[in-house]
Amino acid sequence: MAEDATIVINRFWDVQDRGDYTALVDLFAEDAVLVDPFTGEIKGNKAIAEYMQTMNEQVGAQEGRFERIDLVTGGEAAWTSWNWITKDGTANGVTVYKVQNGKITYYRDYMGSPPPGDVG
Repeated sequence: MAEDATIVINRFWDVQDRGDYTALVDLFAEDAVLVDPFTGEIKGNKAIAEYMQTMNEQVGAQEGRFERIDLVTGGEAAWTSWNWITKDGTANGVTVYKVQNGKITYYRDYMGSPPPGDVG
């Protein structure tokens, strides 16, 4: 039986909290779509892997971390609200997820204004 969105997204946050974004790639379906407010639409597992490598570099350079506030799920859909915290300040955002067969098939971030000096 495939895992529902609650299990998958909780796993996503557990992995993300460890700070290695490339470890998140295994949670995405081969044909997943990730939409980032700064980068745009990223299609497919290989492109998502490249994006996650960039995330490792950017998050480290900004001394940043994400703090989950809420998780709401229902079957294959989920959303989280979160804070992006850096040495320059805090911004808030929301992520919408779709999960099928235990894998993230759609991921989209919505973010408020970034902290001063943060280029995304």
